[in-house]
Amino acid sequence: MEQYRESPTDEQSERVSKPTEPVKPEKERSEEPKAKSDESPPEDTKADYESHLKPLSAGDIVPGLVVQIDEHGALVDVGTKSEGVLPSSELKGEDAASGEQLQVGSQVDVYVVRSEDEEGRVLLSKKKADYEKAWVRILEAHKTGEPMTAMVTERVKGGLVVDLGLRGFLPASHVATRNVRALDRFVGQSIPIKVIEVDRARKRVVVSQRLALEEEKGRKRKEVLESIQEGEMRQGTVRRITNYGAFVDIGGIDGLLHISEMSWTRIGHPSEVVKPGDKIDVMVLKCDRERERISLGLKQILPDPWQQIEEKFTVGDVITGKVTRVVPFGAFIQVEGGIEGIIPNSELADERVTNPEEMISANDVVQVRMIALRPNERRMTLSLRQAQQEKEKREYRDYMTSQREGGRVTLGDLVGDALAARKAEKEAEEPEGDQESQSSESPEESPPEKAQSPPSSNSEEPT
Repeated sequence: MEQYRESPTDEQSERVSKPTEPVKPEKERSEEPKAKSDESPPEDTKADYESHLKPLSAGDIVPGLVVQIDEHGALVDVGTKSEGVLPSSELKGEDAASGEQLQVGSQVDVYVVRSEDEEGRVLLSKKKADYEKAWVRILEAHKTGEPMTAMVTERVKGGLVVDLGLRGFLPASHVATRNVRALDRFVGQSIPIKVIEVDRARKRVVVSQRLALEEEKGRKRKEVLESIQEGEMRQGTVRRITNYGAFVDIGGIDGLLHISEMSWTRIGHPSEVVKPGDKIDVMVLKCDRERERISLGLKQILPDPWQQIEEKFTVGDVITGKVTRVVPFGAFIQVEGGIEGIIPNSELADERVTNPEEMISANDVVQVRMIALRPNERRMTLSLRQAQQEKEKREYRDYMTSQREGGRVTLGDLVGDALAARKAEKEAEEPEGDQESQSSESPEESPPEKAQSPPSSNSEEPT
């Protein structure tokens, strides 16, 4: 049976006119080799890739990535067609930047020793990179004056050796210590230093610890002076003591704590209150920023004993005190609480006193009577004379009481005996003749005769 066919269209006729490839079976198509993905890129893509590669020259310091480590060394990707080679001798020790052992994936700066060897590899060195970077840091620090930190590695003649990534010399005169013989204690310590001399040609670097510390102290002093306010509290450390006070470090600057501001009571020497190394709280009394002088006070944060003195003492009390000093006009006595009162010369003894040292001496412990108290004026007047009188009266009363209780004598008996003795003395002083004359000169008067009464009117006259 003949199959019916439609007349082909233009498009269909055009397809038919073109030669067509025979259709292969599905199985044969699946067995055809696929195009390789790692085929070399086109020329334009290859040229673009090579343009992004870093051209390296001997002496360059470039960052790299450790991609492989074995017994022969490490391969480091530095952005070139092939990895650079880091010898095994460069792997010993720690990375100067991170302080860790190099491992695959570590970021490291390397020095290009040779841009390409016989095999077309780049020869690298990490130690030389660290050395060159150290010189860059040192030269920059010397130029700007910025301090650095270095580890003291050994003691040598005339000073110390420090590790700056290269060898640095610290003269003994620039070590922050007065005991030059004790330089060994700095070995193994990390200290602040300042580069004061650099000679790249001779590979010589001279540093100073003393200048670095002075600059650091100056920076802190400036910060404290800008922030400090009068009347505020600060914690400090006692650095040194003098006869007139103590110097206290309050965070980078020393302030003077005068002896008069240490205590509300009189003290002989600052060492009685503070000692070097003590941590104390002080109050800022005055700050002179131009002259960089700060006055401090300690007694201002302590309770004032004069405010509670009326609760402890009243006028008329007999108290015990210690003589602190003797002056031409009297003596000062320190009583409980450290408060000082004065005994005027007129209150030292019953008789007139011109030289108090004849009556009393420093460090004597005496009993005195309080005769005046003025807390607002911070003055207290005492009397040694009245205290002694009070003591004598008390002793006399105690004696009489003991005698009365013993049944020997009474106060009336003593008074009567005293009056009788006084009367006897007066009678003994008068002579006997005076008594006789007195008796003769005063004869007894006879009684007067009776006056005759006038005659009575009723009586009869005689005839």
